Amino acid sequence: MKSPILLIIQREFITRVRKKTFLLMTLLAPVLLASVMIVPGLLASMPEDDKTIIVLDEPSILVPEEGTTQFTLEYLNPKEFDLEAGKTFLRDSDKDALLYIPSGNGWDPDFIKNNILLFGKEDIGIDLQRFVERQLEEKINQQKLIQQGVDPEVVAQTKTKVNIKSFTMGEEGKEETSATPLKMGLGYITGILIYFFIFFYAVQVMRGVIEEKTSRIVEVIISSVRPRQLMMGKILGIGLVGVVQFLIWVILSGTIYAVVSTFIYPEVFAQQVPSGSGAPDLSTVDQTDMFSMINSINFPVVVGGFIFYFFGGYFLYSALFAALGSAIDQEADSQQFMLPVTAPMIIAITTATNVIQDPNGPLAFWMSMIPLTSPISMIMRLPFGVPIWQMALSAVILVGTFFGIVALAGKIYRVGILMYGKKVTWKELYKWLKY
Repeated sequence: MKSPILLIIQREFITRVRKKTFLLMTLLAPVLLASVMIVPGLLASMPEDDKTIIVLDEPSILVPEEGTTQFTLEYLNPKEFDLEAGKTFLRDSDKDALLYIPSGNGWDPDFIKNNILLFGKEDIGIDLQRFVERQLEEKINQQKLIQQGVDPEVVAQTKTKVNIKSFTMGEEGKEETSATPLKMGLGYITGILIYFFIFFYAVQVMRGVIEEKTSRIVEVIISSVRPRQLMMGKILGIGLVGVVQFLIWVILSGTIYAVVSTFIYPEVFAQQVPSGSGAPDLSTVDQTDMFSMINSINFPVVVGGFIFYFFGGYFLYSALFAALGSAIDQEADSQQFMLPVTAPMIIAITTATNVIQDPNGPLAFWMSMIPLTSPISMIMRLPFGVPIWQMALSAVILVGTFFGIVALAGKIYRVGILMYGKKVTWKELYKWLKY
């Protein structure tokens, strides 16, 4: 005969897997995840909308400057057009914008920079405005240098771009190419995944408890099993559903991405995607260095840590959410209790940038030790290499806290699961812990 917990796990797994929502989410989520990876590449490969800018350049700053493949510059004769005539020309033409550069006090850079005007038939796009600003900034800076008696060509020759190749010294003195860009990306991805799945499936535990309580089916179940067995069976059953669904998502998302990038749009994904603002630049890394960077990451530790903190974080928060679900009759009443419980996860996500930028700093260390934040913060640090004693200490604290939370949550669950029609407060929950 199976144990009560195994029977509950089986019931939770089969019930949820058979639901249409499970099948729908299992099939749609990989499409959405793959789209997140595919769509930016497709959008970046689309031809840009060309725009023509009319230039009324009274001090002749830009003449005979040329535009770009996206922006074309067409000049009006300042002797034939003033500002109002330029506006009229723009309205009557098929051009997109008018750039007006006043002469003012002759070639006065300070006057010009504060009085440049840009008119568009529609809202001025940020790309167009930045293009104009870059063009004018260069010319105005050159004029300032000339007024100070400095040759702009000499200044241009003194500009130097420094490319630093960084290395990591191993414990045995072995030099390896620094893999900081890859480690940052891996840290972000794993941390966000754990945050999403912990929150998503832990909330499902709470909703499952509320559904059984409101339907009164829990009264039948509780006659055969102990409240704590019911709680643990529900947590483990939903966790098993989450693991299966996650594996399906990973396989299907990877398959969709591989098919699209290899067979449908190979020319798009073969191109180097420009780095975003603040993103590490991998464009200068050759293939040999890239392999060295990949090999420098301890993937067994990262994968093992991901599995441990995924389950550890899920069990910890699902026990808390199960206790909350037992204390309320309707899901709408859960909002007052959810914020204090989810606040540590929100803090862990909001401090993710600080943790990744300084993975060995005091903030990263303490966020990795606090059990309610360690599942997210520690997994972000693992790609950078974490001392064994810190990983062990964090794991012990997380496991110990889980058993403590289960004991406390079990007391709340035992009392609240059969209580109806009463608005529960935090003070009331504290009293239940003493029963």
